[in-house]
Amino acid sequence: MAQHPVQPTTPAPAPGDRSLSAPDATAPSASRDDDPHRARPEHAAPAPAAVFDWIDRRAELRRRAGLTRDLRPRPADDPVLDLAGNDYLGLVRHPRVVRAATEAVARWGGGATGSRLVTGTTQLHQELEEELADFCGFEAALVFSSGYAANLAALTALTGPGTLIVFDAYNHASLVDGCRLSRAKVAQVPHREPGAVRTALTEHGGGRALVVTDSVFSVDGDAAPLTELARACRARGAALLVDDAHGLGVVGDGGSGALSAAELAGSPDVVATVTLSKSLGSQGGAVLGPRRVIRHLTETARTFIFDTGLAPASVGAALGALRLLREEPERAARAREVARRLSTGLAAAGLEASVPDAAVVSVRAPSPEAAVTWAQACREAGVAVGCFRPPSTPDRHSRLRLTARGDLTDDQIERAVKVISRWAPRSGTDTTCGRGSVRAADDPPSAPSVMRTVKRPDRA
Repeated sequence: MAQHPVQPTTPAPAPGDRSLSAPDATAPSASRDDDPHRARPEHAAPAPAAVFDWIDRRAELRRRAGLTRDLRPRPADDPVLDLAGNDYLGLVRHPRVVRAATEAVARWGGGATGSRLVTGTTQLHQELEEELADFCGFEAALVFSSGYAANLAALTALTGPGTLIVFDAYNHASLVDGCRLSRAKVAQVPHREPGAVRTALTEHGGGRALVVTDSVFSVDGDAAPLTELARACRARGAALLVDDAHGLGVVGDGGSGALSAAELAGSPDVVATVTLSKSLGSQGGAVLGPRRVIRHLTETARTFIFDTGLAPASVGAALGALRLLREEPERAARAREVARRLSTGLAAAGLEASVPDAAVVSVRAPSPEAAVTWAQACREAGVAVGCFRPPSTPDRHSRLRLTARGDLTDDQIERAVKVISRWAPRSGTDTTCGRGSVRAADDPPSAPSVMRTVKRPDRA
């Protein structure tokens, strides 16, 4: 089987928050004079009132591309059917989860009071870490203030100069930023391609290497080939880091996660990260793995050492949700069933819906503007859906993203399919947003020390 070599090139930057490459300052729509990162001659220093004028120019570029974003506060009693959030099991408002959070506040107070290594670790944190590790099948766990912080910790503490990170092109933005901060060499490989991973590891030769992937990718809900990736890692002595944010609570026996389903949980060469803000209906994140890895993170991970501990209310809510999931494991299967029914119904209506491997379903939109209009029409009809546009999508195509909550009734599923189909765009070409036009001036030039792209190996 012939293989393409690693190309020592600077690839075109992937969409904004997912790009590992440095911005292209020569992009046609971004004048070098407008580049906020370009040094100015001393005599051309702007007046104080003009220092941030470049922000207005970038905002105009986003407006023209249909990529403006606004906050929309929701009321506590929002009547719409929510398919936009990440409450996969419908536990955010479950009485037991709410009660666990309020009891934690009453006992421990509103905040953790300090970093985890000082005063920010309570007995409740320890209970959550022990029960989470046991549920997912790992030796130990370490809780962070967010899933984002957990990913940054794992990537920066487990790599460094001379380490190779092999990175799926569709990985989450937090993993991208972890690579940027790691100072490691990064080989970005095509989406879900174990062959390209093997190529990157082979060409690395020796030394430490870490293969990084989402378990379930957040935009389309497709699953990583974890068994094949683990096999590629072990052939070259590499470690495997898996972000199981969208697998925990949905995939595996009773929602124990994608690594449990792949029989990789607890392996000495595998580390997982999870978030507590999706299936567990709370806030925060965690790293799970061998005990010595967790000990290493405790002593070296900057987002653990220098961050305030997770608030007791969030710890209590997550622990309450985890215990509820143990008692009602059928919730995981129900979430997957709802996802399949949404996908099937939307496809039957003629829409381009993804085939879900977990609880995420996406529906392709013809343009960023069409996605915004479509999502707004759905909301006005009583169904809230996610609207994903560049730079949040890895392939530059805009989508509606649906959360298949396990507590949805059959009537609610049918209603959601009808509303989304009723307001779907029926004409127009599949336009995409030019990534260089916005990203070139928006993102700071902070690429990994070495960036290379590994091509897909030829198939015999």
